Amino acid sequence: MNNKSLKLSILFLFLALAIQVNAQEGMPKGWKVGSQAYTFKVFSLEETLEKLNSIGVKYVELYPGQRISKSGDATTDFTTITAADKSKIKNLLKKYDIEAVGYGVTNPKDADWPKLFDFAKEMGIGTLTTEAKPDQFDKLEKLCEEYQIKIALHNHPLPSYYWHPEVASRMLEGRSDLMGVCADIGHWVRSGLDPVKCLQQLEGRVISLHVKDLNKFGIREAHDLPWGTGTSNVAGVLHELHRQGFEGAFSAEYEHNWENNLPDVEESIAYFKRVAAQL
Repeated sequence: MNNKSLKLSILFLFLALAIQVNAQEGMPKGWKVGSQAYTFKVFSLEETLEKLNSIGVKYVELYPGQRISKSGDATTDFTTITAADKSKIKNLLKKYDIEAVGYGVTNPKDADWPKLFDFAKEMGIGTLTTEAKPDQFDKLEKLCEEYQIKIALHNHPLPSYYWHPEVASRMLEGRSDLMGVCADIGHWVRSGLDPVKCLQQLEGRVISLHVKDLNKFGIREAHDLPWGTGTSNVAGVLHELHRQGFEGAFSAEYEHNWENNLPDVEESIAYFKRVAAQL
């Protein structure tokens, strides 16, 4: 190899490494930090993606019922969505360079579950977030295996069915690895539960997260603060997930300052990246 070829090889190696580092953004392997579209429920999906793109977010979890476009009444509800609407969503995701990693929280009737999985497959969505009834689990397990799409059980605060991690842990025992939980750490805090201990109880079953940092502990009416400034111990949560070898999506679900919460989301994700870079 001559001197010129050697220099070119070294240059290409540095460029490849730079691209890899930029893509990972210093994150642990498999971590994807984005937003639940519900954070921007007062806006359309089109506006949501525009906002997220403006702060460099690459991932979104869709939810049923959000208006798709700035103008028009069509929504992301999988039971009523048309082929044209699905195409519109795909085009918006491509335009703003954002990947839809999940859909929920949704609790279909028995007959509608196959339609939901068809929708997810067509949209390239890998995780469905739900609070499905226990008597639906046999059906869901078969659909998960057939479609190779994950089901993540979500927890709302006490007294909802899945409020405590022991419930999901018990229900998922012996089930497919494609069935797990979407850990909403803010709702655990509202219920007076330590999110780190909850994650430890669910080790191996955590598929995704809804991340909230709340201003008060054990209070249902508590509201969101930028991550790292509240009572949810977000740093402890990230350290625990890193210990578990977790790979999956973190969605900011910021349910406060509805009309102007983008700066808080941006601050939260910046905090996340600072902590993740140290792991």
